[in-house]
Amino acid sequence: MTDYYEEDEELFDWQLLVAYNELRHKEKIEGSKKVTQTWRMKERMKTVSVALVLCLNVGVDPPDVVKTSPCARLECWIDPLATSPQKALEAIGGNLQKQYERWQPRARYKQSLDPTVDEVKKLCTSLRRNAKEERVLFHYNGHGVPKPTVNGEIWVFNKSYTQYIPLSVYDLQTWMGSPSIYVYDCSNAGIIIESFKQFSVQREHEMESASSNSGQRFNSNSNHTPSSVKNCIQLAACSSSELLPMNPELPADLFTSCLSTPIKMALRWYVLQNTSKLVPGLTADFVDKVPGQLNDRRTMLGELNWIFTAITDTIAWNTLPRELFQKLFRQDLLVASLFRNFLLAERIMRSYNCTPVSSPKLPPTYQHPMWQAWDLALDLCLRQLPQLLDDESATFQHSPFFTEQLTAFQVWLSYGSEDRNPPEQLPIVLQVLLSQVHRLRALDLLGRFLDLGPWAVSLALSVGIFPYVLKLLQSSARELRPLLVFIWAKILSVDSAEHRTMAAFVLSMIVSDYKQGQEAALQGSVISICLEQLTDSNPKLRQWLALCLGKVWTNFDNARWCGVRDSAHEKLLSLLNDPEPEVRAASVYALGTFVSNSMTDRNDHSSNIDLVVGMKLATIGQDGSPIVRKELCVAFGALVTQFENQFAAVASQLLEEEKQKEKNIPVVTAEAPGGWNLVTSGYPETFPSIAVTASASSTSMRRSSSSRSLKGLFSPQPPSTSNILTSPQANTSYGSVSSVDSNTSLDSLPSTDRLKRVPSNSAISSAVPGLGYSNIYMTVWKTLLQLAIDPHLEVRDLAKYIVNMIKLKATTLTIPKQVKQDSMIIHSAPSSPSNKMPVNMPHGTPPQNGDIDDVMHRPSSAIKRDYSSPRIQSMANNAYSHSTQFSRSRRMFDKGPMLEEREEEAGNNRKHVLKTEYFQWCCRHFAQPVMRLTEEQDPESVSHHEHEYNFLRNSQVRAEAKEEQVRAGFNRLDNEVFVNRNQGLPSVIKFHPYEPHVAVADKDGVSFWDWEQGTKICYMHNDNPKHTRITSMEFLNAHDNALLLCGSDDGGVRIWRNYLCEGQGQGQEDKELAVAFQALTQNELIPLSRGSGLVLDWEQETGMLLASGDVRLIRIWDSKKEMKIQDIPTGADSCVTSLASDSFGRSLLIAGCGDGTVRLFDRRLSSSECRVMTLREHNNRIIKVHLQKGSEGNIVSASIGGDVKFWDPRFTESVRTIKSQQGLSAFEMHRLADVLACGSFNQLIGIYNQSGDNLSTIKYHEGFLGQRLGAISCLAFHPYKVKLAAGSTDSFISVYSTPLKRS
Repeated sequence: MTDYYEEDEELFDWQLLVAYNELRHKEKIEGSKKVTQTWRMKERMKTVSVALVLCLNVGVDPPDVVKTSPCARLECWIDPLATSPQKALEAIGGNLQKQYERWQPRARYKQSLDPTVDEVKKLCTSLRRNAKEERVLFHYNGHGVPKPTVNGEIWVFNKSYTQYIPLSVYDLQTWMGSPSIYVYDCSNAGIIIESFKQFSVQREHEMESASSNSGQRFNSNSNHTPSSVKNCIQLAACSSSELLPMNPELPADLFTSCLSTPIKMALRWYVLQNTSKLVPGLTADFVDKVPGQLNDRRTMLGELNWIFTAITDTIAWNTLPRELFQKLFRQDLLVASLFRNFLLAERIMRSYNCTPVSSPKLPPTYQHPMWQAWDLALDLCLRQLPQLLDDESATFQHSPFFTEQLTAFQVWLSYGSEDRNPPEQLPIVLQVLLSQVHRLRALDLLGRFLDLGPWAVSLALSVGIFPYVLKLLQSSARELRPLLVFIWAKILSVDSAEHRTMAAFVLSMIVSDYKQGQEAALQGSVISICLEQLTDSNPKLRQWLALCLGKVWTNFDNARWCGVRDSAHEKLLSLLNDPEPEVRAASVYALGTFVSNSMTDRNDHSSNIDLVVGMKLATIGQDGSPIVRKELCVAFGALVTQFENQFAAVASQLLEEEKQKEKNIPVVTAEAPGGWNLVTSGYPETFPSIAVTASASSTSMRRSSSSRSLKGLFSPQPPSTSNILTSPQANTSYGSVSSVDSNTSLDSLPSTDRLKRVPSNSAISSAVPGLGYSNIYMTVWKTLLQLAIDPHLEVRDLAKYIVNMIKLKATTLTIPKQVKQDSMIIHSAPSSPSNKMPVNMPHGTPPQNGDIDDVMHRPSSAIKRDYSSPRIQSMANNAYSHSTQFSRSRRMFDKGPMLEEREEEAGNNRKHVLKTEYFQWCCRHFAQPVMRLTEEQDPESVSHHEHEYNFLRNSQVRAEAKEEQVRAGFNRLDNEVFVNRNQGLPSVIKFHPYEPHVAVADKDGVSFWDWEQGTKICYMHNDNPKHTRITSMEFLNAHDNALLLCGSDDGGVRIWRNYLCEGQGQGQEDKELAVAFQALTQNELIPLSRGSGLVLDWEQETGMLLASGDVRLIRIWDSKKEMKIQDIPTGADSCVTSLASDSFGRSLLIAGCGDGTVRLFDRRLSSSECRVMTLREHNNRIIKVHLQKGSEGNIVSASIGGDVKFWDPRFTESVRTIKSQQGLSAFEMHRLADVLACGSFNQLIGIYNQSGDNLSTIKYHEGFLGQRLGAISCLAFHPYKVKLAAGSTDSFISVYSTPLKRS
């Protein structure tokens, strides 16, 4: 079984997705004047996998080719007859790989030497599976097999090498998929390209026919999309009727030599031509001694390679259509190198009556005039070779090639215009920019060329000027600065997405807090221009257009009304579902400044728009990105400021309803004979103060028993007596928040739960004029309540500040103005003022809730407050006794009577301004040097060396584990190599795949142990709320710089960076919260007596996070987009206890449920149809589900009853059952080895193989008088090594291994 998985495990680590690794995850969202940030180049396609298929059969000639004598023999510059056939074959394969690595060192190379059809199939499918959407190269050398057939077949061998076996190109297309590149080095190779095109057309017709007949878009049984000629590139050594050259002076693989070693082949061919007579005595052995390195332009060999690159680029740019040039010479480094070298192959092989063929087809280039410049460069360099080899003190004289080409370009500029052909030297000018000797002259000429007009700029950009100029902009040479500024200005004048982004940034800075700039931008129609481009494909541009709009109308009503006329708010709302978190945050930022304008008297139309925006913003309250939710809090803060009375009334009403519900709880008043209790339907009316106190305490108890209640969300501790008001009205206004479900619309509530309609002269009616608007206030308020318990601290603080401010305001709505200072008499205030005297109330201050005091006074970088406002000071310090006589008729969105006097006193300072530094953080991209290579691109950076070290470590771990995996199915697994007592009760345990530490989660945090050394590394607090516990844990990006994901049973997910600290209990300040979000909301959780908490499954290959648990759905989160992409209903009334998925197929999802069922889902189908199968043989709660790797992998499930079942995904009946011990509490199965473990409440662990054989039973810890194991709470296998970690209810953790190898 291990052999079956080897191909998958060889997936190179650098190809794996690295999740949550953007700048927004690695640095604080704040502005900074001096922050280093790198320029991010656009992603290009890469050739990540290379298949080298050599069919040589050394020593045996194919039957259909008659070779000359003597004949060409060298393969990869090796004589195959000089050694034994097998050694020669291996040496040739190794040399070919080295030659390709010269052009693409980071690709994954796999050799297949004299293969069979099955070996080729296995190789191709494996490379395509691991490459995903990237390009795969297939190199075929068919010198030892017959020529391709007209039926579209190439040849390989049978296992015994007694027959040639045909391999259809049709099958090869299927296995390779697309995008791919093929290199065919054999006679009649053009036949393969023709057959390839025919099969591609045939395949597309078949797929269209199947799609129309079945009504499906694609065949669900196919692993890959059909190969298309457009996405596949082919290079063939000769046409369909030609044989390869057999000249003994040439290598047998002349085509391969031209593609992989072009300079060596060009020098060899130079010797064979008459032109070599210019250098007397030059031989093939002589040119092999050309000094220098290919990558060192100061040496002869390096300069020749530099000149060759410039010439072939020039030929291609002047000959090929622009689109084809960009595709072949700029998109993929390996493809560009192969096509440069293909131009040389065409020139050399045509001289031997052999015509290389390509798809897409290239025009003939073998007679291009630039080849004469190449011949001249060879003459001038090689004539120095005898002297350089004989005299070590001789100095190499550099070629005048580049100087002469610059002169030719200068001549063209003297007469150049748009009507003339483009200067053919333009690609060479860009190459010259790399040389300090010619750089100044080249920049001057380039500037003169760009000055000819936008067409010249477009031509330069098509050649690839952008990265060259970017690199030069970081130069410290003063003499280059004027030229660079001129060139940069010319580039910026071209209308492209990258430059429009810069323009949007410049405009944003001009209008930022600058009234004259805003007015000028408004006159220049900036708003309409930005709105027209909001749907651009460039995410950076969309981001900065939204930020620019937000800055234009900040505190500028004229710009805001201009935006209203252009429906700006509606167009910005469409960006709330943008796949880029930065764009969503920018959209929320712009909408927040849109609703924050209140400089003039507002009318009903303006308020209507603000409420519509607020309602739409409430839909993204559970966005997966903290930067979006922080901007959402700021936007809600602006909205709440505009409608403060209305939100206070909603909060007050919800608190009143909560109190009424609590009063209706039956209360025990006496005990009757026989054990019966006498109860009432509510609190006795004669003890109001007792009723209030009891209500507060019962509220605290209900919080712990029901996840649907929102009481006590802002203070985990029960309310203290100092927080209880003597007035029932005051308490209902400030005691707790409503338990109404946040997804429940107000119209669906019972009449007693709805916001009551009262006369217009009441305080509530003044705040909420109608049910439609109150529904908006209610929705926004519930979203704020949810944000106030957000897993991210900065989001939570921002939302808490708003919530507590409104709750303070709510107390002012229920306390009348005139009171008598008589604290012994308690009366209720009427629902509204009247002509009667106000009711007497004791003087007092509002309750000082601990959380309010904490949020409003503790410093936080996420909250910017204006304490100079008399509004806040009066709210914090003054008595809340007042009343107002007012008219019954009032405008719909009037502020209400309660704040009129205070507004007059406070003026415009009444606003409670919340701010983040998101805009300043975005500016950092432009406010710092961005023209140097990123650390990932710089091969000399510390980060790059760390990656290389990690990947080497990973490879060694996987290699060392293979022997253990092979022996696991028949070896004991009871050697206890580590045991220790954990800090808390273990709930989840995980091995790091490549480091010798194990993570053990308890209720509140995670302990890290070095299981090889037996020492504790540290303990990390997860910061989840009290009364919650960690139920899920995963290592993310374990192949590189790992992150730790912790999920708690309240639905919160926290992902930590730098989770390891120096020493136990030290360095906790070093841990960094990369991201936190609510995977499941509390109102989605179903109350269960025995829930599973939050259940997660992480797919490293796709970056998808699957979340479920005590809910009736499975939610899929995309880590790249940081947003929910799909909700799959489980169809079960019980919780989900375990999840498993097929990360390669990306479709199959398996859920084990608390009712004993195993449910299978297809993610590609709609929510109503995605459940494709339900497996019902288990009678007890499912402990774990596991999906074996591979297309034929079984589903494995285990239940509390001790039955472990294996299922074929195609059938509803299990194929095998293993009966382990009863009372199963934990189950784990190794992903690669034939071993599984069953932990029991009965204090033992059973180890089995997949056949059901009991390999070991562990009951005691090792050592003298070993202690009995506790009840097993969690198990985990090492992902590669055969090591088992176990945690038990006595807080002990152990690691077990197979018997150690004897030396």
